[in-house]
Amino acid sequence: MGLFNKKELTRIQELEQENQDKRAKIEKLEEENKSIKNMLDSFDGREAFEIKQETKKMIEALAKSREELNIINQEIKDRSNKLGVIEDLEKLDDKLSQQKNELSAINAQIEDAKSNLFDINSDVELQDFGIYTPKYNCMDSNEYSEKIKICRKKQKFMISNKSALSFFDGWTLDGSKTKGRAMNNDNMKMVLRAFNNECDSIIDKVKFNNIDKISKQIDKAADAIDKLNKRNRIAITSKYKQLKHEELDLVYEYRRKKQEEKEKLREQRAEERELAKLQKEIEEQRKRVEKEQMQYTKAKEQYLVQLSKCSREEKDGLIAKIKDIDVHLNEVDKNLKDIDYREANKRAGYVYIISNIGSFGKDIYKIGMTRRLDPQDRVDELGDASVPFTFDVHAMIFSDDAPTLETNLHKEFDNKKVNMVNSRKEFFHVTLEEIKEAVKKYNENIIEIKDTPDAEQYRETLLIRKQLDI
Repeated sequence: MGLFNKKELTRIQELEQENQDKRAKIEKLEEENKSIKNMLDSFDGREAFEIKQETKKMIEALAKSREELNIINQEIKDRSNKLGVIEDLEKLDDKLSQQKNELSAINAQIEDAKSNLFDINSDVELQDFGIYTPKYNCMDSNEYSEKIKICRKKQKFMISNKSALSFFDGWTLDGSKTKGRAMNNDNMKMVLRAFNNECDSIIDKVKFNNIDKISKQIDKAADAIDKLNKRNRIAITSKYKQLKHEELDLVYEYRRKKQEEKEKLREQRAEERELAKLQKEIEEQRKRVEKEQMQYTKAKEQYLVQLSKCSREEKDGLIAKIKDIDVHLNEVDKNLKDIDYREANKRAGYVYIISNIGSFGKDIYKIGMTRRLDPQDRVDELGDASVPFTFDVHAMIFSDDAPTLETNLHKEFDNKKVNMVNSRKEFFHVTLEEIKEAVKKYNENIIEIKDTPDAEQYRETLLIRKQLDI
């Protein structure tokens, strides 16, 4: 019981004693009053009056004593109730203190668990990780794969010559050093197996936004295992841990390089498909033009035969037709030369500048290249089901070396790429004025660039939304 409760209990005891004294006093006054009343009946005159006055004072004193007694009883009742509440509160306080202690213990366990938790699959904010700087810069994934094998061979070598762990070699078991050494070897195997399995598990989960966490978890795993084996005097060496960190970096860079190679291969296959389409277009165009050439040549031969046999009146008409056929044949010859040129010069093509404000917004332009005979075919393919609206063409620039022109324009806007990681994404956050200046810089031909995109479907969509009040 607390100090405050003891005081309350003492006060209640004092009040109860005072209560008994008051009751005794009241009983004495009542007896005196009764005795005076009996005496009063036998007196007359002045004596009776004085006795009545004395009786009145006694009655008043008796009433006051009863009032004080009631106050004391109420205070006793209040303090008794209060004492019960305080005792309940003290019990609750004791229980609360106990629960707080239990909660503190649980929180300590939670914090300890958090420190050992490998939280490497959760999403993280941008500030939680930095930009990774490659440490090996291998040419391809095969070179990375070889370096990973070498790193793991170094680990196996350290394990085989017992340099992966620091340990005490003076243990005895049942008085035998041989048994003690065997026991220690078993403990060392368990330590290495635990650490290697832990590292394999977390390295396997490395990705761009958790490599720093993975690196820290390797150290945490080593520290936790060292702590458990402190009594065994076994610890993982810093050199062996460093090899695990090297393996982590190599595995991460290997996966990035592998992804780059996949993207490059995808681009090469797309390029091959583009060249195949170009070759098919050239063959079809050549067949069409050669057929047209043959038809005009045959018609000219027929007119020449008719010219040798016709009358003077028919001669002028036939000569006009032959001249008209010669114009068409010259055009056909020109088309055949263009086809021969496009087939011979694989670098000739079009650099296109297109936008899609409905899909990507204002001032976002794609600068790409195609070798197709009709570049609009490529633009139409880009505006397929993968985007909600079709692309608008701002310029089609023919060049004898289209890949170089495209590369130069990409370099010009390198710091304005929409995707700063994948250089094969050809979208740039620029204005048309900036594009015009760059085109003039790298292309001798004067190019007219369409400033305002039609964006027909997008603008119609906006009108429909406005009418529907969406």
